[in-house]
Amino acid sequence: MHRTDTTASTVLWISAHPEPSSLNGSLRRDGVEHLCRLGYTVVESDLYAMGWDPVVRAPDGGHVAGDEPGVFRVSIDTRDAYISGTQPAEIVDEQAKLRRADAVVVQFPLWWYGMPAILKGWFDRVFVSGFAFGSDPATGRRLRFEQGPFVGKRALVVTTLGDRPHAIGPRGKSGELHELLFGLLHGTFAYTGMSVLSPWALPSADRITDYERARDDLRRRLDGLFTDEPIPYRPQFTGDYTPEWELAPHVRPGEHGVRVHIED
Repeated sequence: MHRTDTTASTVLWISAHPEPSSLNGSLRRDGVEHLCRLGYTVVESDLYAMGWDPVVRAPDGGHVAGDEPGVFRVSIDTRDAYISGTQPAEIVDEQAKLRRADAVVVQFPLWWYGMPAILKGWFDRVFVSGFAFGSDPATGRRLRFEQGPFVGKRALVVTTLGDRPHAIGPRGKSGELHELLFGLLHGTFAYTGMSVLSPWALPSADRITDYERARDDLRRRLDGLFTDEPIPYRPQFTGDYTPEWELAPHVRPGEHGVRVHIED
């Protein structure tokens, strides 16, 4: 979906850095201000400022202190809590933000080649079965990838990392960026139906001497939030995959790795 009219378009900006005056904090403020100047409505979830609890606990599944103890079945109970309206208020609030959003910007420093724990915990608690994936109870339709509940929403990762630029290139020691982030880009965003944009990354972040150049580059990427072509991940239900979710033998035979899940 390409939007050229920004009226009534909402962007949810989720950020995960503990220091507001950091490079990440500055990029967040400038990025949000730029989107607002473009005419978007921006809703923020600054996880550290919110004091977000990243840990999935029994109350997420509707278990109330004082009730008779039982086994906390994480997937089943959190789904039941979503359906019955018994989730904690902070989860309901985040799901409402996501439901309103036409695009999601997820910003974080790359720590140990992954998201900070507080952000991973946001996905763990918010993207529960019934809301972000699962199946339609009326039709049995699988809610994932091109049939996911978030079809029509766009997703952009904004990340900073300490590696030098070529270290995250195709032959870099740290691996290629799309492959490093495959779990988030494909396994979370695409899985739930979102159109996933190529991530924006700022390498050598600890040695930045020209902030304005980095800021302006991020602004240019934000300009294309609704017009840039998404990563062409393969749809699941159109013949490229077997019923066991394996790439069919006739598709790129003899090849393997995460890149085979991107259409030629």
